[in-house]
Amino acid sequence: MAINLLPPQLANQIAAGEVVERPASVVKELLENSLDAGATSIDIDIDKGGAKLIRIRDNGCGINRDDLKLALARHATSKISSLDDLEAIMSMGFRGEALASISSVSRLTLTSRTQDQEEAWQAYAEGRDMAVTVKPAAHPVGSTVEVLDLFYNTPARRKFLRTEKTEFAHIDEVVRRIALSRFDVSINLTHNGKRVRQYRAVKDESQQNRRLSAICGNNFVNQSMQLSWEHGDLAIKGWVEHPLSPVQSSEIQYCYVNGRMMRDRLINHAIRQAYDGYLQGEQQPSYILYLSVDPHQVDVNVHPAKHEVRFHESRLVHDFIYQGVLSVLRQATQESLSLTSDDEEEHETALNFPENRQVAGENVFSQPYQAPVAQTPKNTSSSHQYSERERNNNSPQKQASQFGDRRQFGESYQRTQGALYQKMIQESVSTSKDKEKIPLFPDRAPLNLGEIVHTTNNIEEDTISVMPRSVNAKDGRTDYTFGRVLAIYQHKYALIESSQGLGLLSLEEADFLLKCAQLLPKDETLKPQPLLVPLKLALSKEEISVFNQFQSLISHFGIVIEISHGKATIHAVSLPLRQQNLPVLLTALLAYLSVEQSCTEQQLGQWFAKQLGAEQAQWSQAQAVGLLADIERLCPQYVRRPAKNLLQLIELQPVVAALNNERSKHANKT
Repeated sequence: MAINLLPPQLANQIAAGEVVERPASVVKELLENSLDAGATSIDIDIDKGGAKLIRIRDNGCGINRDDLKLALARHATSKISSLDDLEAIMSMGFRGEALASISSVSRLTLTSRTQDQEEAWQAYAEGRDMAVTVKPAAHPVGSTVEVLDLFYNTPARRKFLRTEKTEFAHIDEVVRRIALSRFDVSINLTHNGKRVRQYRAVKDESQQNRRLSAICGNNFVNQSMQLSWEHGDLAIKGWVEHPLSPVQSSEIQYCYVNGRMMRDRLINHAIRQAYDGYLQGEQQPSYILYLSVDPHQVDVNVHPAKHEVRFHESRLVHDFIYQGVLSVLRQATQESLSLTSDDEEEHETALNFPENRQVAGENVFSQPYQAPVAQTPKNTSSSHQYSERERNNNSPQKQASQFGDRRQFGESYQRTQGALYQKMIQESVSTSKDKEKIPLFPDRAPLNLGEIVHTTNNIEEDTISVMPRSVNAKDGRTDYTFGRVLAIYQHKYALIESSQGLGLLSLEEADFLLKCAQLLPKDETLKPQPLLVPLKLALSKEEISVFNQFQSLISHFGIVIEISHGKATIHAVSLPLRQQNLPVLLTALLAYLSVEQSCTEQQLGQWFAKQLGAEQAQWSQAQAVGLLADIERLCPQYVRRPAKNLLQLIELQPVVAALNNERSKHANKT
């Protein structure tokens, strides 16, 4: 079969299959063109869900008469001119195929006027070869693109369009995303002659909440926390939802890279990993994040619709986003826990507790950015700080080479990445001169490796009364620490390194002690937090009798329940019980109290702690780091003198002696 050159219209219609998926795709491409033109006001008119009419008018710089014909041609653009421009793209569009593809499957009219022209000019394509006709028109400075009868000449595509309501919902979502990316642009959306959305431009940051409320609703604004995190060429800002918010959903999940809206898997994974341990079940975090990256370090030309990007330093970007979001979440949870105390000084100290503790190792993103400096072969004294893997993977020649500019590609980029990660894996050394670290187990002998036994969540009577408070070293107070988490063993033990050596810590026991501290604050009761929607469940007469008997004890834990006509209505619970399945928890609670003739607050608090800890079957290293950090802050007495079922030191001397003995035997034989 002979090879033929495709006609221009057919080639454009094939390209339209990637660019124009539905009317919302047309709106996205045209809005991005308006933003690239410097528009500050955009009006969008939609008829019949976009299938009949899509009209977008802006006040941008416009297109002069001589360029109108090229604007509708294939792969014609003013945004790039060489390969170097393609490697550092800051504009929304750059391929020059949007207008040509749209005009091939619709009746498109482009009217535009520049500041230098006295009159406007209008262009439209017609005929089999899509010849462009230009004629004078009346129009202010800016451009108007009118798309009529989308897919009129491709009925196979038109029949796949959904209902008018569904297609307009997709258009509305695209406009929402664009409005979130450019707060300085006023956008008006009209459907079938009726004004549906009006997003007013924001002149300064103090008015951002008004625009944010109009797009995402007041609930997100009230439950969100502002994020600002920078490190070198990387910067991220925006809003993330509070982890203790009563409602978490995936409806508000917007992320932008250099102003371009993205659905990148790497970014989403970093955010979900930061929320790991804060959300339960199928809960999803809500967020609006703006990531700024050196344009030389990101490739936006990897997806037909430009929905995905590829980072040259993907691991660095992932860890940067993870640390930025995690720092805000930790500060928020520390603030919520500190609100259980009426002591303002304790509250202020908890908020100022350092985020980077020794249990987590050194966090490179918390330090001021410093450009990598050149290393010479003479500077070999610091090589012992690197891990064994780094020493094996880096030759002396690589360690002696100088690090180039981060904006360059190839070998200099690899050296820069290696320098940053070598700095991240250096051993954490405390630089605070006003802190005194107390060693663990001052009067207990280490445990032999062969003597490790499994323990249960048993707690002695004299160690249950604890008070959640911050133990940040200040005014001569001592700061206690477990040490640094090295690995997780059997998914429930943490191998830690302290000044006394290696130790094995039971994460189940630590989690149990932490929950006891949260559920049994000293000399106070837990404050109830009202539920957004009260929960109702039916109770038997026996369960109602048990509840009436222990009502005062149950209310001590912030649980507010009203009994009426054989049904219980849960109006409020305390913060530690907020994320639980309350009907199941209440049923189990009444069953437990029906067996116990007399129950104290400590016994009931321990029962609640066991119920909360039963859901955590396996522990990750990140969860272990967060858990030990909370223990150090809230329960310093367990860190200062930990119980035997919490932590055991590991005696390595017998193992070292055995290895030396075997080595000596082998040497004698040879």
